[in-house]
Amino acid sequence: MRFVSTFLALYKITYFLLPLSLSFHRSEKMEVFYFMVFGALAAVVAALEFSKSSKDRISTSPAFDSFKNSYLLVYSLMMAGDWLQGPYVYYLYSTYGFGKGEIGQLFIAGFGSSMLFGTIVGSLADKQGRKRACITYCITYILSCITKHSPEYRVLMVGRVLGGIATSLLFSSFESWLVAEHNKRGFDQQWLSVTFSKAIFLGNGLVAILAGLFGNFLVDSVGLGPVAPFDAAACFLAIGMAIIMSSWSENYGDPSENKDLITQFKAAASAIASDEKIALLGAIQSLFEGSMYTFVFLWTPALSPNDEEIPHGFIFATFMLASMLGSSIASRLMAPTSPKVESYMQIVFVISSAALMLPVITSFLVAASGVKGGSISFSGCIQLIGFCVFEACVGIFWPSIMKMRSQYIPEEARSTIMNFFRIPLNIFVCLVLYNVNAFPMTVMFGMCAIFLFVASILQRRLMVVAEIHKSRSQEWRGEKEMTAEAEPLNA
Repeated sequence: MRFVSTFLALYKITYFLLPLSLSFHRSEKMEVFYFMVFGALAAVVAALEFSKSSKDRISTSPAFDSFKNSYLLVYSLMMAGDWLQGPYVYYLYSTYGFGKGEIGQLFIAGFGSSMLFGTIVGSLADKQGRKRACITYCITYILSCITKHSPEYRVLMVGRVLGGIATSLLFSSFESWLVAEHNKRGFDQQWLSVTFSKAIFLGNGLVAILAGLFGNFLVDSVGLGPVAPFDAAACFLAIGMAIIMSSWSENYGDPSENKDLITQFKAAASAIASDEKIALLGAIQSLFEGSMYTFVFLWTPALSPNDEEIPHGFIFATFMLASMLGSSIASRLMAPTSPKVESYMQIVFVISSAALMLPVITSFLVAASGVKGGSISFSGCIQLIGFCVFEACVGIFWPSIMKMRSQYIPEEARSTIMNFFRIPLNIFVCLVLYNVNAFPMTVMFGMCAIFLFVASILQRRLMVVAEIHKSRSQEWRGEKEMTAEAEPLNA
């Protein structure tokens, strides 16, 4: 029966997603290779999801399941609002007549505002409330979507600044609210991993695929133009905001009235400087996410160096399916009987490093073709498989880093510290965007591979430090218990 269920699930995924994905390039003949990769990933995802045994699942309570599903609904709506915009930002700017230089400046403005203003707004979440910060995310991103209707460069720049602020809130406030609310309701700490893995499986996988298909339907099939996905995103964000306002309770980090932003920043910086675990976690996150965002800019020219005709939308959907595979694997890896997060993430970083080394390796081993156009090359096929492996690592990374953050970052400054982690990330991405034409792609991919390998070394150090800290805590508790037992005897 389990085999039949898996087969039916695979059939439904293939039957539903593949025909829809053809709309990305209806006029082009899709090559068998793309279907093979997509079908293989779909088969593995379906097999993993439907073959889970009781030991792979964490037993939870009905109250937690209700709380988890409520959060996942909101998170999926928020991610839909984000994913609908991604594929069409560059395209929209180009239709307004802006060149690569001006578009690059707009993108830099987004990452720069995320680094500067996003850090401040994210820190306010700890003091003013995480629910308010999540509502602020919705309002800010909706305003950013509205600016896309204007072809004026200054208005679009304002939209990018608002979008940068919203991005910081998306990747800090929602997680901070979830962790605080989870603990406030007294749920088992281990159950957080269930919510994290499901959130990535849905939000960064299934929702991303459906958002890409829906956006393509609005732009090409219905003919509403490149601004339509931004209007749809605003609608999803508004629905999510209504649910947050009506059903979420407020929680805080440190609501002390005597702490201003400067004091909060100092406290967060002090926590990072005084706790090696937090500093290592921040460095690991920056190295991985920096490599990930660089990959986002490089995968298209890597797969089509001679302007080969590749189905961008279908490849994007394939990457998201690979991310779903990673989150499905992560749900098993984070089960109680599995290795600790700090242990298996070392291997994940090494694999991701090897995956991004493939463009460098193929550039030496496979002769470059000077023919313009045509279909994807042999080296492109190899790289596509490697990129799918990297995306699977991304799917494992997100729930795993969320779990480690919930363990090591102090509650009173969670949002502030998480946004501190994004400062070096945004600086790195801005530098890459500014110098994207200054270095060959092989150098950029090689740099990312080195960063990921360094992340594996830092992950090893984090595991060692965490074990030492745990041993000392156990020794301290043992001594305290012995002292407490000896006091009545001495009396």
